[in-house]
Amino acid sequence: MKRRARLAGLLALPMTWLIGVYILSLVLLLATAFWVTDPFTSKVKPGFTLRNFEQLFVNPAYFNTAGRTLGIALAVTVVSILLSVPLGLFMAKVASPWLRGVLAAAITLPLWAGYLVKVLAMRITFTQEGFFNWALAPLGISGPGFSMVTVVLTLTYLWLPYMAVPVFTAIRQLPPNLFDAASDLGAGSWRTIRTVVLPLIKPAIIAGSVFTFSLSLGDYLVAKFVGGSTQMIGSIIASNINLNPPIAAAFSVVPIVFVVVYLLGVQRTGALERM
Repeated sequence: MKRRARLAGLLALPMTWLIGVYILSLVLLLATAFWVTDPFTSKVKPGFTLRNFEQLFVNPAYFNTAGRTLGIALAVTVVSILLSVPLGLFMAKVASPWLRGVLAAAITLPLWAGYLVKVLAMRITFTQEGFFNWALAPLGISGPGFSMVTVVLTLTYLWLPYMAVPVFTAIRQLPPNLFDAASDLGAGSWRTIRTVVLPLIKPAIIAGSVFTFSLSLGDYLVAKFVGGSTQMIGSIIASNINLNPPIAAAFSVVPIVFVVVYLLGVQRTGALERM
């Protein structure tokens, strides 16, 4: 009996937060998505209509924005993986302890500064007179400016630590004899990475991708500051939160659906069972 009381006391606060705040907020959000907006007074009235969700498919701007946001989130995840795997291999198996510490600090450096500070820093970097164009000027080319490419690069800069750290940790735990055995059997570097390293660190990549994918889906300030005319789901939600809350609530369900589908797809690979 005392054990149950201690367990209840231990879980009371987190369960109150999870159920009373987080889940309840999602339920209210979903309920608002079915409410009706009066076309004459613009007042929101409780009710039930599927028109708000219908607009997500009928309105080309909403549909294209959802697809664009999904593409950006996937691109950020892929770029993060392509950067994290070779970086993790170098840090874990090649770099000296001193250099490994420097690189670890450099990877986590974006987490030390405020979110807006990092976004504004990237905005300054990609301005017409910014560092990026200055560095490319001798080659006779210019940077992407404020565009969707810049959005992907900025989001990768923001969320790369969430991919790089678990990948590095997983690679560091691999026994050195695996690389020696692959070399003795005639496997080159790329083949070793493809057939030995990647299958073993797959759970770490999956864990990191959940963060990079979901965090990119919910972002919109990056698109506002460095995206030019690029809009993401969050941009539509922010513009409708006061004008048409039911549409904003309906559109808020889209990234939740994307994440759930993504997690279900990951679960089918069996990677989550080995995490």
